[in-house]
Amino acid sequence: MKNQIIIFDTTLRDGEQVPGSKLNTAEKIKIAYQLEALGVNVIEAGFPISSPGDFEAVEAIAKRIKFATVCALTRAVEKDIDVAADALKQAVAPRIHTGIGTSDFHVYSKLNMNRSSVLEQAIASVKYAKKYVSDVEFYAEDAGRTENQYLAKVVEAVIKAGATVVNIPDTTGFCLPEEYGAKINYLMENVKGIENVIISTHCHNDLGLATANAIAGIENGARQIECTMNGIGERAGNTSLEEVVMIMQKHDRLQFINTINSKLLCETSQMVSDMMQMPIQANKAIVGSNAFAHSSGIHQDGFLKNRENYEIITPEEVGAIDSSIVLTARSGRAALAYRLKNIGFDLTKDEITNLYPEFLEMADKEKEIRDEQLKILIDKASFLNINSQNIQASSVNL
Repeated sequence: MKNQIIIFDTTLRDGEQVPGSKLNTAEKIKIAYQLEALGVNVIEAGFPISSPGDFEAVEAIAKRIKFATVCALTRAVEKDIDVAADALKQAVAPRIHTGIGTSDFHVYSKLNMNRSSVLEQAIASVKYAKKYVSDVEFYAEDAGRTENQYLAKVVEAVIKAGATVVNIPDTTGFCLPEEYGAKINYLMENVKGIENVIISTHCHNDLGLATANAIAGIENGARQIECTMNGIGERAGNTSLEEVVMIMQKHDRLQFINTINSKLLCETSQMVSDMMQMPIQANKAIVGSNAFAHSSGIHQDGFLKNRENYEIITPEEVGAIDSSIVLTARSGRAALAYRLKNIGFDLTKDEITNLYPEFLEMADKEKEIRDEQLKILIDKASFLNINSQNIQASSVNL
């Protein structure tokens, strides 16, 4: 389908490269099952030659996953490809992901090669991988900083060699969205045979542009997004799965579809966070603890009148528990009345007005006012001329 975007999840490979986030095989299997339930199309399970543990995990996931493609990473080296093919032997839908650096930084200073020899090795690696599997993805590492004409030459050559997917990574997160989009567009217009393969984005977040670059990529012809849960990954991380999925879901103008069950996003996010011991920042888009929290009085008032004033996503859409009205010194009377009513105290406007100065005094001393503290506030109500009969009657509901 022309507008179908393939979601390629690399949480278990690129995501696991985060220092201190090592997973054992059992944990990787559990996350892989969750990713399949989420609706991920391709699960990059690991880099088999990197360690016996990684080989074991890729092999175990390949045996168990029945609907998603299971992918293994290699360098453009025959031994890497042999080991990956061995790990994927029992996969229902195996993919070998091989490649080499194409930017002048990588060609000359990392690989100590030249452009011609890199091109030869790229072609050879795809042909070699093709002996094992029909689905071969090629990555042009540091494509974001690769000169477009040379990149097009490499892409055209690997397509001719048998690649079914070509990955255009912004490895260092350097590109601006318009630059990355233009790069994809250049390839779409200048590479012979590109209509027969899937072009993939793989964007890093060094400048905070990974999600924007991935969206620019699909707007210009890419049809696969490589991403991770919570945006975890090398250095500043990768494109965030939950972000690109909800961008596509919320922007009809894009006219892209995907197979992700968004109601499982928060559950999956929390599982990955817990198992990898990587806390989710509170203000993380979509899955952060503050994603549906409102503390400013102006925002709270607008939200209580109509949630769409300040929420473009409902908590139910992503499997979050609910929106929350957080009481702080910036909260207004409407928020105070709302929270009090939630715990059984349905006060009149005048009663709220009388109580509000005392609330502000308490809020100035605390970061956040919780239900227990609201009850303490109500206990002092006799000093604020609040109708005690009203309070006692309401308290029965607690």
